[in-house]
Amino acid sequence: MGQKGVKSDLQKALLLCKGAFLSAAGFSMVINLLMLTPTIYMLQLYDRVLSSRSETTLLMLTLIVVAIFITQGALEIVRSQILVRVSARLEILLNQRLFKIAYKRSLYTGGQQASSQPLDDLTSLRQFLTGNGLFAFFDAPWIPFYVGIMFLFHPYFGWAAIIAAVILIILAIFNEKSTSSTLAEANTLSATNRMHLNKSLKNAEVIESMGMLDNIFQRWLTKSRTILDLQAKASSKAGFLSALSKTLRGMFQSLVLGLGAYLAIQQEISPGLMIAGSILLGKALGPIDQMIGGWKGFIVARTQYARLNELLTQIPEDKEKMSLQAPEGNIQAEQAVVVPPGSKIAAVKGVSFVIEQGDTVGILGPSGAGKSSLVRALLGIWSTANGKIRLDGADIFDWDRIELGSHIGYLPQDIELFEGTISENIARFGEVDSDKVIDAAKMAGVHEMILHLPEGYDTLIGAVANNLSGGQRQRVGLARALYNHPKLVVLDEPNSNLDEQGEIALARAIAKLKEKNTTIIIVTHRHNILGQLGKLLVLQEGLLALYGERDVVLAKLAEQQEKAVPPARRLPPKTFTIPV
Repeated sequence: MGQKGVKSDLQKALLLCKGAFLSAAGFSMVINLLMLTPTIYMLQLYDRVLSSRSETTLLMLTLIVVAIFITQGALEIVRSQILVRVSARLEILLNQRLFKIAYKRSLYTGGQQASSQPLDDLTSLRQFLTGNGLFAFFDAPWIPFYVGIMFLFHPYFGWAAIIAAVILIILAIFNEKSTSSTLAEANTLSATNRMHLNKSLKNAEVIESMGMLDNIFQRWLTKSRTILDLQAKASSKAGFLSALSKTLRGMFQSLVLGLGAYLAIQQEISPGLMIAGSILLGKALGPIDQMIGGWKGFIVARTQYARLNELLTQIPEDKEKMSLQAPEGNIQAEQAVVVPPGSKIAAVKGVSFVIEQGDTVGILGPSGAGKSSLVRALLGIWSTANGKIRLDGADIFDWDRIELGSHIGYLPQDIELFEGTISENIARFGEVDSDKVIDAAKMAGVHEMILHLPEGYDTLIGAVANNLSGGQRQRVGLARALYNHPKLVVLDEPNSNLDEQGEIALARAIAKLKEKNTTIIIVTHRHNILGQLGKLLVLQEGLLALYGERDVVLAKLAEQQEKAVPPARRLPPKTFTIPV
């Protein structure tokens, strides 16, 4: 949580927009004053024009009223434009910050909380600021002003207005108490259900192949029905109260008209005031009625505001970091403990080792040993729960990620290419340098394959690269990792989808990286790549079991395997050769 008294970025952004809101409030003041025009016009018609039968007076009053209405309309347009611009400014001030928060939540939770909810909340909040519901809150402070004028007409009018306003305000409060918690629960469930649906859609092939569609649909439908029931319950109450509010408002206006008729009969007011009192009461009660009608939107906006405010407070903005010299590729792990996001159990448990510039290190170990977790920590994707991971002596988290990224190449186990051209993907969506793109593609052995595509390097691929095979995606991903000659290259199961030709291309790429003295770290299960590595690091249950020169480590592994086999079942010793 943020420090007490410290404003969140959302509150700071609203403060920056304070002047615009005050301007809108100023326009609202003038608009509400001009809204007295129909009342005054009615008074003048009844009390002056009809008694004098002056057509000139009628014409002049009508022209003045038309001019005032045109002015009022222009002011309302200006007020609306002010709110449109302030809402756009609010989004501009916060969209980059919220985009990074959504990205961080996905990164630090291993994709478990991958959602655009913060950006969706900001968009919905912006839309509320430009809607009619907000105008009611600008107009509501003028209710006492209208009531005061009704007191000037006659005290009975004033008290009638107060009674009517109090009843409608009680309805508004009851509307808030009876619907806010239900709508908030429905909105929270809806966001969660939408996130689960998105995950299901991403795994459509698995669902289809194993006939899971009906089961997934039933789970989604059950949650959707719960959300629908909650929304229907809240909307039913809100609809009832909104209809009751409109009915009471119309009834109060008619009753005030009747009260005015009685007072006119008693000659306490003029006939003009009788009509004017009813009109003015409608103006006074209008904002309350409008707030009750738009209360659902207000509750949603309030929930979104609270959610954004909490999120921006919990995840502070990254501090600007001092630029460091370009890394050389020296890595040092100091009792590093890595706990995967969302887990309470350490995947890597206090490992310490040194990888020097130009080393080629293979990380081995059974499934679940912590290999991928260690790789993510080495890259600074996941933070260490304890200990340090250092790159050229500096904590990996002290590096500016944008600056560091250009010196690192990473090929993850699950290849993700992004919507765009192949050249854009290889160039990491920065400025496309044709020579560097082609150089990286040639190093990855994918240049010829790209040239045979319909539009070569300009071939558009979808977000899931469904027009490329698994092996082709992996090789394009490798080219992306090798782009601009990084100092540190980390490959997680780089040959899992490669055919024989791809294996040869990968071997050539590793050889070229070694020529450039690039630090290479490879996670692999396949032994045919071990011959190109200088060192091996073996993990077992998150612990560092072995680390050192390749041949020494392999000899120790063979010795351990031999000891694990009972003497009666041991085979004659064999000579193992490592492919180069």
